[in-house]
Amino acid sequence: MEESQNYTGQNYTGQNNSGQNNSGQNNSGRNNSGQNLGVAALITAIITFVLAVIPCVGLIAIIPGIIALVLAFVGLSQASRNNSPKGLLIAGLIIAILATLISISQVYVAGKIAKSSGSWPNDIHNIINDVQDNVIKDIEDANVSIKVESNGDKVEVTTSSDKKNKEQELENLEKGNTPKNDTIPKKK
Repeated sequence: MEESQNYTGQNYTGQNNSGQNNSGQNNSGRNNSGQNLGVAALITAIITFVLAVIPCVGLIAIIPGIIALVLAFVGLSQASRNNSPKGLLIAGLIIAILATLISISQVYVAGKIAKSSGSWPNDIHNIINDVQDNVIKDIEDANVSIKVESNGDKVEVTTSSDKKNKEQELENLEKGNTPKNDTIPKKK
């Protein structure tokens, strides 16, 4: 008489609770070798497909596509060696191939667009340089004046980035031609 008491997922008959025996085969005599790779390949292939159909992001989908292809091929080789089911592996392989092709086609299309763009990248570069030159010129010619008035006292700070004024002021300082009254008058 066999006892079939359950200790940590195994009973005395050599089978675990999932219906598989200790050698990894299920009761129907088929081995599930490669199924974990099939699930991983299918999930990676689906992620690759989602990335591949997004414009501009699809360019990076080549990397997970190659990973999904490798997982599917390795899983198929294990499954064919052990007579295991191949459905998940084939599904992962087909989706990975399709997604990788879509991603590669985006690289091709991006290359064609760049070739046929003509001179507009240079035009954009020239426009950016012109705007930058105009901004720098405007900043160089900028004048800032700050006036603060409090309790009848006035303080005014004026600055400019005009080079000629700065050069003249520097020459005056070097010659000693500075205004004598450069402080705020004291209250009486």
